[in-house]
Amino acid sequence: MKKLTLGLMALAMLFSLTSPLAAQTRKPLKVAFVYIGPPGDMGWTYEQDRGRLAAEKYFGSKIETKYIENVPEGPDAERVIRQYAQAGYDMIFTTSFGYMDPTFAVAKEFPKVIFEHCSGYKTADNMATYFGKIEEARYLTGIIAGRATKTNVIGFVAAFPIPEVIRGIDGFTLGVRSVNPKAQVKIVWTNTWYDPVKEREAAVALLDSGADVIAQHQDTTEPQKAAQERGKVSVGYDSDMGKFVGDSVLASATWEWSTYLIVTIQNALDGKWKTHQYWGGLNDGVTKLSAMSPKVPDSVKKDVEDVQKKILGGWSIFTGPIKDQSGKVLYKAGEVVPDDKVWNIDFFVEGVVGKIQ
Repeated sequence: MKKLTLGLMALAMLFSLTSPLAAQTRKPLKVAFVYIGPPGDMGWTYEQDRGRLAAEKYFGSKIETKYIENVPEGPDAERVIRQYAQAGYDMIFTTSFGYMDPTFAVAKEFPKVIFEHCSGYKTADNMATYFGKIEEARYLTGIIAGRATKTNVIGFVAAFPIPEVIRGIDGFTLGVRSVNPKAQVKIVWTNTWYDPVKEREAAVALLDSGADVIAQHQDTTEPQKAAQERGKVSVGYDSDMGKFVGDSVLASATWEWSTYLIVTIQNALDGKWKTHQYWGGLNDGVTKLSAMSPKVPDSVKKDVEDVQKKILGGWSIFTGPIKDQSGKVLYKAGEVVPDDKVWNIDFFVEGVVGKIQ
């Protein structure tokens, strides 16, 4: 399925006379959020909840929000989502990939409720998807990691072998190899989103195998803490993890969900919401690079800033030549990987050590 890329300007202009919420929507709009972890994870759910709180502050009495945390993906999620719909919530945000099918099932039962699913691909007249091109910010952290490594082994603690995670690993590795072609990015899978113990254990295993920089696609700061305790450095994900761990976190690829939430909730309030597939990036402010650590040399900061300007100017990080792990050229020099291929990516680029399980 081709992914439709909508900028926030386009999203703000969406209009439908058959919106699930008509213009006479009662006030306040009741908005629910379903979380995979706790807001205190200092990562994924923390940023999702920061977005919720920002929307509350922006809209004031126009909306009423509620959330539930630590909802497992699967039957429990469907039960929770259905309970919110039955309780009269007008808009329900489900914030983990594994909530896609449960959200889709409940959306069919409640056609007058708006459902927004984060990171998936299934839509309905009353169900939209939203995500961001976090791989753009990951590419920038890859430049930093590629310059920082002395062993040329960078460890990556990875959640699940789905396109969302593979895309981030590839984007990061392309950034690493753009400045350090000898460096390798070594993967350990945890098959969890939120498990601090497993995340730490995976990071320790990577450090034991020679990694001197740690990266991750996980929901907590445990891999960054493990690196710091060994006297090594890391790059973060989700939040500005340097705020919680310290200067050993060289930079983080971060989310700013309020940017999206405020626009889409406003559309619902105005009766202008309609289904869509949103996929914004650095240009929209949905994804960002955090402030860089004092440990990052000024010359590296300058390189990162220059590349960030290129991305903001329209350059794609998935511009060839791009090779797979075996060295086979998949996209020639100057060839840009189409958005739908990036969205459904199913291969590791050259420089990644590990298998897509």
